Amino acid sequence: MNQEDYIKQLEETISKFLAPIKGIPFPLAIKVLTGFEVLVFDIAVDKNKKLLEKLSKAAQSAAQKAFEEGIFTNRPNEAGNRIEPFVLDSLKEVGLKADRPLSKSGKKKLLAIRIFK
Repeated sequence: MNQEDYIKQLEETISKFLAPIKGIPFPLAIKVLTGFEVLVFDIAVDKNKKLLEKLSKAAQSAAQKAFEEGIFTNRPNEAGNRIEPFVLDSLKEVGLKADRPLSKSGKKKLLAIRIFK
């Protein structure tokens, strides 16, 4: 293969990597990207219905607390960092065990809340 053909093949391959992912089921994409599986959440199952009620109550509570206390930041993308304590506290108030996941170095991450069963 000559240099020109090689470059063309390389460009085509890279463009495929950069093309939007279409037609791949969400659970499969998450499994490949994170190594974690997406659990099926059937609202007809009683325990799922109760979990959804708790999550809804926690979301409403966190939003109310954030509204009352206010979230002030110069950069809009920092708002997520500011609301996180309200979300964590509200999840715990409704009886869910929630915490920030640990990084590989053992530090707690921001902007990702893990809910334990």
